[in-house]
Amino acid sequence: MCGIMGYVGERRAVPIILDGLRRLEYRGYDSAGLAVLDDSGDLVVRRASGKLRNLEEAIRNQPVDGSFGIGHTRWATHGRPTEENAHPHRDGNGDIVVVHNGIVENYLTLKHELETNGHRFASETDTEVIAHLIQSYFDGKNLEDAVARACREITGVFALAIMAKSSPQKIIAARSGPPVVVGLGEKEYFVASDVPAILSHTRDMFFLADGDMAVLTAEGVHLTDFERRPIKRQVQHILWDPFMAEKGGYKHFMLKEIFEQPRAVRDTLIGRVGQETGRVFLDEMDISPDEFERFLQVRIVACGTSWHAALAGKFMIEKLARIPVEVDYGSEFRYRDPIVDERTLTVLISQSGETADTLAGQREAKHKGSKTLAICNVLGSMITREASGNILTHAGPEIGVASTKAFTAQLTALFVLAMHLGQVRGKLSAEQSLAVMQELTRIPGKLEHILSSDPISDDLVKRLFRATDFLFLGRGVHFPIALEGALKLKEISYIHAEGYPAGEMKHGPNALIDENLPVVVIATRDPNSAESKLLYEKTLSNIQEVKARGGMVLAVACEGEPEIGKMADHVLWVPPSDDLLLPILEVVPLQLLAYHIAVRRGCDVDQPRNLAKSVTVE
Repeated sequence: MCGIMGYVGERRAVPIILDGLRRLEYRGYDSAGLAVLDDSGDLVVRRASGKLRNLEEAIRNQPVDGSFGIGHTRWATHGRPTEENAHPHRDGNGDIVVVHNGIVENYLTLKHELETNGHRFASETDTEVIAHLIQSYFDGKNLEDAVARACREITGVFALAIMAKSSPQKIIAARSGPPVVVGLGEKEYFVASDVPAILSHTRDMFFLADGDMAVLTAEGVHLTDFERRPIKRQVQHILWDPFMAEKGGYKHFMLKEIFEQPRAVRDTLIGRVGQETGRVFLDEMDISPDEFERFLQVRIVACGTSWHAALAGKFMIEKLARIPVEVDYGSEFRYRDPIVDERTLTVLISQSGETADTLAGQREAKHKGSKTLAICNVLGSMITREASGNILTHAGPEIGVASTKAFTAQLTALFVLAMHLGQVRGKLSAEQSLAVMQELTRIPGKLEHILSSDPISDDLVKRLFRATDFLFLGRGVHFPIALEGALKLKEISYIHAEGYPAGEMKHGPNALIDENLPVVVIATRDPNSAESKLLYEKTLSNIQEVKARGGMVLAVACEGEPEIGKMADHVLWVPPSDDLLLPILEVVPLQLLAYHIAVRRGCDVDQPRNLAKSVTVE
């Protein structure tokens, strides 16, 4: 979850490293540091606790520069967030420096062995052990062999960037778990944890696989595995515009990404749905139509916000394709010996494509013979490389820790998958396909309608921002959006919030309701669905229960529903739509609600405390 940035080339390294770390600050932000070999040949390290600006201030006070170096933003796993524990870490002789994302599970054993051999440690981190371990194998000449040997000794997960004073103009990167991307420029090369860090310098890059080691010099990049056998990786040309990773005039990345959702949904649909026939085209598949037809069940594995998308996807797939779907947390799926086989389609959902638990779930499913399909936002990420098929979401880089546009793009991809399964299994007729496709293509415009005038008023925020608890309620496919609305609020405002099925109110949550508890009720409906009408009427009854107990009701409802306006204290309106597509619309005012409350409370919206964007360690 930490951020790694490295550069070797002809330009000055420090500004490039700091710029990359700034773009990676969402991955780790309790301390930062960098190391460069300066023009006099000294290996210089600058570190600071807290935000990246503290490191920048330290460098202003004690300038340093060189033509190659590595940097890091830290999210603490071992040791407090202090300057002493910040990366890079040195070996005992000060020749080798290491930055690290991950966890060394056997670091205590390694540390004891190294101490027995005379090594002395200056920090509380597991990373410092790596620097000392490399030094113990380094002969002063072949840094690559020392790094490879050390990697073979480490148990756990790690992404590494290493340099040594005695090996100038050389950076070594290694991966076993967390992501590492290598960028290819003109006589310059980059290594980073994520694409946005290097996107302003090059769009040509490749991702290391587990067990890969890259040696970057001014002459090029050489790849081997940890046994020092040469390997090759396919270079990807990333199509993201570098401007997409900037704030673009918005106060926060999160707000920018909320407003990018119409484009994210539109781009996710492009080329996948026939406008005249409603047929779905999924090209990036090593899964044949016959295999899609023969599947007896679908398992969806995800974490966090992606798990909420998966829950909504269950309703979509079961409704349109009539195949049973189970949804699992990645962190639970891998440990419970799941019942999957060759007649199971396992779907993995991950914004980054590097989520550790989801990736482990994918490997467990493949081990049991299941075909895997990835819904992901990052081309070339580990999950996409290991999947039999991919539906890329094309949301563009998402910098805010609290996911917004990636979520709505995932819902869109799941709906497309549900249509595809329904079509190949003969459960969705041509007429039905055309009807749902036409409504699907209207969703970006409806999102623009919601965002054309921010539905969250200052008066509403003033009434709510001091609340200590919230309850979010929804029924059917809208229940996952209640969960997502609660998650967004707790993530960025630090207010306790809970999502609950509205039909379960009498089984406990009614005890919580009083005049101090805001209750957010998702009360949308599809005007053309009798089932939706029934659930809507039951939801109105839930609102009456809340009001009878003195609770404040904030409803999300479809335009043109007069009953809601009479019953709720405040209504956030969205356009009507198909019941299975309404989640894409109704989550947007909940995202904005969380955003405005968090801003009013003075919270760090883009980098909420104790959280990181990509959870690449368990």
